Amino acid sequence: MFTEKDLRQIEARGLTLGQVEAQLENFRRGFPFLKVVRAASPGDGVTLLDAAAADAAVARYERDAARLGVVKFVPASGAATRMFKELFQLVNEGRRGKGVDTLLEHLEEFAFWPELRAVLPAGADDRAKVDAIVNDGLEYGRKPKGLVTFHAYPEGSRKAVEEHLAEGAAYAASGGGVRIHFTVSPEHMAGFEELLAERVPLYEKRFGVRYDISFSVQKPSTDTIAVNPDNTPFRQEDGSLLFRPAGHGALIENLNEIDADVVFIKNIDNVTTDARRGDTVRWKKALAGVLLGLQEQAFEYLKALEVGGAELAPIAAFVERRLCVKLPSDYDSALLRAVLDRPIRVCGMVRNEGEPGGGPFWVANPDGTESLQIAESSQIAPADQPLMQAATHFNPVDLVCGIRDSKGRKFDLRRYTDPATGFISSKSAGGRPLRAQELPGLWNGAMARWNTVFVDVPITTFSPVKVVQDLLRPQHR
Repeated sequence: MFTEKDLRQIEARGLTLGQVEAQLENFRRGFPFLKVVRAASPGDGVTLLDAAAADAAVARYERDAARLGVVKFVPASGAATRMFKELFQLVNEGRRGKGVDTLLEHLEEFAFWPELRAVLPAGADDRAKVDAIVNDGLEYGRKPKGLVTFHAYPEGSRKAVEEHLAEGAAYAASGGGVRIHFTVSPEHMAGFEELLAERVPLYEKRFGVRYDISFSVQKPSTDTIAVNPDNTPFRQEDGSLLFRPAGHGALIENLNEIDADVVFIKNIDNVTTDARRGDTVRWKKALAGVLLGLQEQAFEYLKALEVGGAELAPIAAFVERRLCVKLPSDYDSALLRAVLDRPIRVCGMVRNEGEPGGGPFWVANPDGTESLQIAESSQIAPADQPLMQAATHFNPVDLVCGIRDSKGRKFDLRRYTDPATGFISSKSAGGRPLRAQELPGLWNGAMARWNTVFVDVPITTFSPVKVVQDLLRPQHR
């Protein structure tokens, strides 16, 4: 099936023939659905913190933050194409939807209006205005969301990436420093570096911190081979194999290279303004405080199990009630050690208000346990879809992660993924149909074997920008 030239191409990407053959087998066999038991809900997998408990968690984090290695990890490589989909439809196809009408009616209310006005030709009609947003002019249709102007302030506007600088200063500072890591696409790296080189000194002065900004790109070794509809390798016009980025699940490799005690994860487009950031800061700190408390107790129990002679019942109670792992009746000390000795993530969950995307579920595991997972609809069998409708909460991608073990060593996060939770989609290249394969999502299958705890957080902590008109919402004004 593969020629010597193919083998050289595979090796050049950092892949092995065995990995590629495993990918081909995934296309042929497909991926199994998750064994979903039920949706997690308040009191059954979703923890509710009252004001006192939240205050205590915040205080715990604030007390310990100075001695911890803290990193804010921001996936920022995605292009803003979907954000401007309706605008492209007008420019490229002449189709004008309600979203475009809304944009044009409120055009001068967008934070990017001063920049747009400066590049508009005299007498520009509606189509020319829209064209100047997505094409030559602001070029937002070719930029990532992080480089789109989101918010206006008296002292000037801010792009999405700048709001993460402000957020980081508020909850991710440690010893006067703020470490932020952005995953970006290679073609956008220079844009991020240029903007941040200019803006970071201003934010350092404003917030009295020092920023340590780093970047990484998705590794070619995480790409997956594309296939024809009959599952044979898709070849380009020059006869070479086609490899495609395997989705944000590939970023587990990037996260695995982060050296920190606590890692905050949040999407690039989920930001709000200074005036509305209070709840975000409070609950980020609260999630981190919950994490530190769980880690401390888990580490103590691990040490007790290593010494031997520990009473198992209190440890099992902690595992079931606090780590949310349901044990089989015949559990033993070996299973308890295996459960306790894992990376841990505390995930904020917001009340479900009809947003598309994943949610919190109980899932049955091969070792006889049940644990919490963030599941997407594509991972759930058709017969189990009613469970999706019953979900009370939604995943806003609001994670705080502990990636060290009880001895202070970094976990190898690649060992805690579930390779069976990828999915296959239909795409095209050069006008020809193909099938593409994505790795398990970063907060889905890539973290499937972590200990997962869900905490109810206010909807005010969730301010995503999925389409450009979202910038007109109150949380972005």
